[in-house]
Formats: sequence, C-alpha cells, structure tokens
Amino acid sequence: MSCVRVSSRLSPRFNRCTNIALIFTCVVAFCLLRNGVAHAQGDSSAASTNGIPFMNAGPDSGFAQMDFAQIYLDNENKRLKARADEQARRKRMVDSGTVSALDFEASNKAVEEFNRASTLMKAQHSKDAIPHLQKAIAAYPKFVSAYNTLGLAYLDTDDPRAKEEFEAAAKLDDKFPGSFLNLGLLAMSAKDFPTAQVELEKAASLNPKDPKILSALVYAESGDRQYQQTLETAQRVHALEHRGMANVHYVAAAAAMSLNDLDAMQRELTTFLGEDPTNALAPTAHRNLDALLQRNNVAAHTVGPAGQPGALGSQTVKTFPNSDRLAAQLNAVKDETNAAPSTDANTTASNGSPAAPDNSFAVATRAGNSFTIRKVVDETALFFAVSNHGKMVSDLSLADVQLRDDGKPPQKISLFLPQSKLPLRLGLLIDTSGSVHERFSFEKRAAGKFLEKVLNGTSDLGFVAGFSDETTVTQDFTATAADLGKGIDTLTNRGGTALFDAVSLACWKLAAYPEQERVARVLVVLTDGEDNSSHRSLKQAIQDAETAGVTVYTLSTREVAGDRTDADRILEVLAERSGGESMFPGDILSLDKSLERLRELIRSRYLIAYKAADFQPDGKYRTVHITAERDGQKMRVHARKGYFARVEAPHN
Repeated sequence: MSCVRVSSRLSPRFNRCTNIALIFTCVVAFCLLRNGVAHAQGDSSAASTNGIPFMNAGPDSGFAQMDFAQIYLDNENKRLKARADEQARRKRMVDSGTVSALDFEASNKAVEEFNRASTLMKAQHSKDAIPHLQKAIAAYPKFVSAYNTLGLAYLDTDDPRAKEEFEAAAKLDDKFPGSFLNLGLLAMSAKDFPTAQVELEKAASLNPKDPKILSALVYAESGDRQYQQTLETAQRVHALEHRGMANVHYVAAAAAMSLNDLDAMQRELTTFLGEDPTNALAPTAHRNLDALLQRNNVAAHTVGPAGQPGALGSQTVKTFPNSDRLAAQLNAVKDETNAAPSTDANTTASNGSPAAPDNSFAVATRAGNSFTIRKVVDETALFFAVSNHGKMVSDLSLADVQLRDDGKPPQKISLFLPQSKLPLRLGLLIDTSGSVHERFSFEKRAAGKFLEKVLNGTSDLGFVAGFSDETTVTQDFTATAADLGKGIDTLTNRGGTALFDAVSLACWKLAAYPEQERVARVLVVLTDGEDNSSHRSLKQAIQDAETAGVTVYTLSTREVAGDRTDADRILEVLAERSGGESMFPGDILSLDKSLERLRELIRSRYLIAYKAADFQPDGKYRTVHITAERDGQKMRVHARKGYFARVEAPHN
C-alpha cells in the first residue's frame, strides 16, 4: 500500500507534520484491515448478520487513533491560520504608522508599564506617567512608542528632554513616521520652520496618505515661505479623508495670496468655508472672499495661517463632581503665577486679536501671550467691574480708580470708558451632555431670554454653541436675537462632557472675528462643571481665554445644594482667572434671576488700556491690582489677577 505525498504551500515544518500524519493514518488503516480479516478468518461467530467483520471500537482501536490524527491536523491548521492573521494585522499597523515594528517584541513587563502610562496620559496626569514610561524603556530599550510617548509627557510638563526622546525613537526605527512627525511639530512650535519641513517630509515619505502629517507639512511649508509647495500639499490633503482639517485650505489661501494667485486664493477660501462654515476664522474668510469677488482693494485684506483648537478622538473617562481628574486639573493651576509660561510667542493683530495657536496635532503649540492689544507699543487692555453692596456701579470716573501693574503705577493710561460704549462680542456655550438631561429644556428657554436682553442694537454680535464630547456651533455670529434663539432650540442632549475644549474653541472663535475697532469679548458658559472628554486642560483653557482677551462667566446648572464640589471650583477658577464671575443659582427657578444679574454685570464693566511701567517681553507673570474708591468708600472690583508678558518672537 502506498501513500500519496500531499503538497502544501505552508511552512516546511507544516509539510513534515502533514506527511507524518498521513503516513500514520495509512499504517493504522492497514493494521485495522488486517486485524479485521484475521477476526473474520479465526472466529466465524464474530461476523455480523450482514457479513461485515467485527472491528474493535475501544480507545486503542485504529478508528480512535485516526480521529486523534485528524484533530491534531485541524488544530495545527487553526494555529497556523491564527499566526498568519496576527502577522497580517501587525503588518497593517506598521504600514499605517500606528506602531513601530520593534514594539511587537516588547516584554510583558514593558507593555504593562506602557499601558499604565497611557491611562495616566489620557487622564492628563503626564507627570505621573513619566516614571512608568521610563520603566518601560528600561525593560525594553527598543520600545519606540514608549520613547515617543515619553517625549509627549515631557512636552506637557515643559521638560526640554522631549526632543531627545523623539530623536531616540527616530534613531531606533527610521521607518516609523510618528517620530519624525513629533520632531517636525516640535520644531514648528519653536518657529523653526525649515527644520520642521525636513522632519515632516520624512514622515510624509514614509506614510504619504496620512492627512495629519500632510496637514502639518502645509503649516511648515507656509511658515518657511514655500508657498507653491504649500498649495500642492494642501491639494494632497484635500484628496484624502480630512475631516476636521479644513484649516489647511485657509493656510493655502494665504500662500496663494503671497503668490498673487487670486484664483487659487478664491478657490481655497471657498473650499474652506464649504468644509467648516462655523470655523472661528470663517468671518475673516468671508470678508476676504467678498473682497476677491469684487476685485477691489484685495491687498487691504490679509489672510494668515492660524488654527483653532482641535478635537482628536478621545476615550470617555467616567467622572463625577468630585474626582481625581478634576482635582488634578485644579492642582495644576494653583501655582500658575509662579510657573514659567510657554516660550511659543504668538503674533498679536493690530485690532487686538491674538492669532490662535494650532492644536490639531499631537504636539500642540500653546498660548504664551497676555491680553496685550498692540505688540508695537506693548499696550495692555483690561476689563473690570465694580460693585457696592451687591449692586453694580456704572458711573465711575478714572479718578475713582487706582491700578498697579507688577506693583507699579502704569507709565501711561491711554483709555478709560464704560463697556456700554463698546460693541459686544458674546459667545454662549451650553452644556448638552447627558449629565444635564433633566433640566435641559428649562436651561435653553432661560438662555434664549438672556440673549434677547443682553444684545443691544446692530453693533453687538453673538454666537451659540453646544458641547458634549464635541463642540457644535448651531448659530454663527449674528445680531439677530431670533436667530440665536433658533440656534438654542437646535441643541440636542447627548454624550460626554469636554468643557475645557469647548472653552478654548469659543475663546479663539471670539478672538478671530475681524474687527475694525475695540470690542468687548465675553463668553457665558452654562454647565455643571464636570469634564470627562477634553484634550485640553483647565490650565490651557485659562491661558487661551487670557490670550484671546475673553472674559468668562460661568453659571452652574447643578441643582443640589451643599458643599462646593471640584466641579464647582472648576467653574470658579475659569471665571475668576479671566476676570469674570461664577454663579450658582442652586435650582432651575433661580437661573432666570442669575442670567438677569449677569446681563447687568456685563453691561456695567469698564475698559482701561495702559502702558505698563518697565515692561519687558520676557514671558514673566505680571500681577495686576485695581482698587476703586469714591467719597471715602471702598468698592469691590471684579478683575483678573495678572497676565503673562508676551515673549519676543524669534527672527527667522
């Protein structure tokens, strides 16, 4: 009896196993048949009624041995298929740039430490994540993802070692694009655009269809004045799925303007507005587009690259009014006056609107400016309110007010006037997350009444946005209260809560609106103060409000009376650090009264603009102290406590 050798495309080891199993099966079958014949010849009584000889069916029988051989063969097939599937999965992850090929060899201990660090990073405990990442690298020195994540953790804690970790990751695996992306973004945050372009081009060559990498390259090329390349790269981004990256078209429009290619500029602005009509930069884009369409005085309107805070996908973390996450956010801002600000110097527009930093990528630039209005003369503008026995005072003169900046009287006060004489730019943020479900309808009605009363005339503009785990603008800037009311009615209740992201986005939307005169920027936030989905921190949200010159007022929607929670303190800090006020109605019936008081508070503020004595653009924190007194009676002043001086931007 002969056995046919079965050919296979699987591994040599599998071919050997298959042949052995088949030979074994043939031998067993031969023995089985021989034993059956012997039984038939030796004991005629053993024959069955149909003439088939009796065959042993016990555990030692040939049939049983044949079954075990088949089971072994099936299991081997499954094992090898699972291995092939796993190898294919790993290849897809490596090809997509998700992980480095070296990471799959990390030991269990290294992976465990890395996972602990990742959990801490998601909860914004970057400082606590650093020791775990260091242990992961010690356990497996070729752990590329651990080096990159450690670099990001260092960046979050303003540790200059971030660059070393990104470089170490790039040296270990020069085929992994993530390391070069981080190096490029780090260089771009330092305004080193040539270096950023080199690093990002490396990343793009490794993963040419990653829209994040190409979008970052658009910014670097624009910063390096490579305008034709900027336009070409923007088209590469546009050919890909690039949801949330419409700003590349705004940057491309700026590049086209620099090339005096007005047709391309019009095309990019139109695309930008079509992809993101409620973007913070949309009003400026509309103004430039109108000028282009009329072909009159195009040069008088400029477009510059800027971005708004982005929202990467996030993993929702369950939280409560008192939680470790919220407590950590509060601790991070306790000693901010002693902390060194970011060295990233943002430009300041002549109308007083700082350019918004781009936060759409892994390495985010940060707001380092104060609320300086004019960069050339270092003029500082400050809004404040004054109350006396709970009633707002709206008839003060400059003689009733004393100001100290860094402990010294200002060198010159250039302006003092009540806010009622200034146009108002108002943003209304309403929490639409699941935590406010029960009182959502009432809050919307109260907010609608508030907007009807607070906006006066055609010079005031407002917008409405709702936020859960994402922020949605339901009514863009308008002077019509009825349209704003419709925007409120459109809001729906769902999802988690990304409060800090929403505040940052709203502040930059207010700051980016093109102005021809001084305006008052105010953000009103209705929320319970919880946050479980933000990428930005409380500290960053406060910095964004300060840089954008926005005063934040918070109204708590929490109904339960009792001791102050972490969520309550979040609302207090957000408001007070920006010069605003936090209110806690306590029940939905008191919300109307609180909004009425807020309307009075906003309209009773004053603007003072001055040049600080001995001002230095060194990024240091400068305290501000304002007192108000009339007829020997001291009054309460509501104002921010200080600001970070701007940092002199480096010259390219």
